[in-house]
Amino acid sequence: MTTPTKTVNLLAFFTMLLVALMMGSNHVAARLSFDHGLGGATAVAVRSLVCALAVSGLMLWSGVPWRVNKKQLRGLAIVGFIIGVQSQCLYAAVSRIPVALALVAFNTFPLWTALWERVFYGKTPQRIVLQAMPVILLGLFLALDVTSAFAKLSAASNDGREMVGIALALFGAAIFGIALVVMQHETDGVDGRTRTAITMWLVSALALAVMGAQGGARFPTDSIGWTALIVLSALYGTAFTIMFTVLPKLGVGNNSVLMNAEPIFSLVVAWVVLGQTIAHSQIAGALVVVSTVMWLGLRKKQ
Repeated sequence: MTTPTKTVNLLAFFTMLLVALMMGSNHVAARLSFDHGLGGATAVAVRSLVCALAVSGLMLWSGVPWRVNKKQLRGLAIVGFIIGVQSQCLYAAVSRIPVALALVAFNTFPLWTALWERVFYGKTPQRIVLQAMPVILLGLFLALDVTSAFAKLSAASNDGREMVGIALALFGAAIFGIALVVMQHETDGVDGRTRTAITMWLVSALALAVMGAQGGARFPTDSIGWTALIVLSALYGTAFTIMFTVLPKLGVGNNSVLMNAEPIFSLVVAWVVLGQTIAHSQIAGALVVVSTVMWLGLRKKQ
């Protein structure tokens, strides 16, 4: 009698790993497009608009209702605004500090998620999840070669940009945790496609406002950049829709930690696509993260 539930749990677990893979690949495509002239605010605006249009078209074709009650609409408005701010914060952090530092700082969001769920809704996270998080962060520290990133910061001039970058990444992680908790508790019953469409329209509006304040769009300057922009938009939209459908069913507090595999996938994809080298210590760190995430996802549920 327990086999169907176990199968669903395993399917959801591997689906979240697929989301992490797509998100990690999205970061590599974004980095490639940035190197070919794409602006950060423009990237957020384009990927959000493409996702909003695609999901809205799918909803119309499938007959998915747009109807939401006042509580759900309020929750979606909060989530959309937060995701918009978080996206700008993460790209701003990457522009100021090495990507490795930005990703390690941002991937503290499962801890923030557990904290906010406890503060706002009184839900205590599983102890095993909290115990696993320091191990995962240590693995990320090794896998993303944060020591080298800090060395580069020490060698550079200290004009305050580095501290601002780290603060932006941590702030983005903290508010992303709030977005996940609000999505879980305030938008219950909303179809995942509806969640994604409304959220992405709100993120698009905010991104367009930021893009306008920065003097307009900055598009890629060649075909490589445009191809990377198309790929990142497709990956982000697909991953975001799946995440907004699956994660609320799993429970954000104890399962958002699965997304910590994202930087590892990003590291591997960058090695394959961009030819970036991976040191032995990075491989060891990646194994720590992947094995811990797999253990969390496949452990026997209490």
